[in-house]
Amino acid sequence: MRGLEVSTGDRPPAAGRWRRRLRRAAILGVVVAVLSSLPWSWTTIGARGHRYDAEEAPAADVVIVLGTAAAADGQQPSDRLVGRLDTAAELVRTGRARVVLVSGDGAGTSGDEPTVMTAYLTERLGVDPRRVVADPFGLDTYDSCVRARDVYGVERALVVTQSYHLSRAVTLCRHLGLDVDGVAARCDGCGSVMLAGKAVRDYLASGKAAWDALRDRPPAVRSSVSPAVRDALGS
Repeated sequence: MRGLEVSTGDRPPAAGRWRRRLRRAAILGVVVAVLSSLPWSWTTIGARGHRYDAEEAPAADVVIVLGTAAAADGQQPSDRLVGRLDTAAELVRTGRARVVLVSGDGAGTSGDEPTVMTAYLTERLGVDPRRVVADPFGLDTYDSCVRARDVYGVERALVVTQSYHLSRAVTLCRHLGLDVDGVAARCDGCGSVMLAGKAVRDYLASGKAAWDALRDRPPAVRSSVSPAVRDALGS
């Protein structure tokens, strides 16, 4: 009597099943990678033709300096913030801008960013205090752009930040209706490891930027209209 044989029916060999699973996983990985790159592509393409070095920047009445953490003592700007402020002061000295709008977190963990920025511009770099306006509620890049438009009445401006952040800042501001060009700030003390980390962080932050723009998010802090920029331009 012949032994019973286990029928495999039409079931394919195990190796073939694994190949198909790997192929499906690879396709899914490509789709996820493409979709996750769309926000970054949006910020990159949106800033194309609107990024400059300081010596090549076009003119605008206002230059917006985006805040970042102050130094550990909370009284001095960090190296990256110094690079942004030095660049803004150069734009004023060369006549490419007339008023500086410093926008940052006035109650940040590292201190009052706009106050530190204002003091450095006026006391260290000699910018006329009448030409510096501080926004203490620029809590992130999106808020800085929308508040420049809605609170301070800015329509045309230069925006200053480091190169790894510049495309996102320019694209957000332009999406919100501001006619802005970006100016890359120096990044003294930024080693290759730091720059790589910042580039990755900005890649991830582009997703939030796209979501904020898509849903037309209001700023975290709403304020009444301020004539400060207009008054500074008239001083």
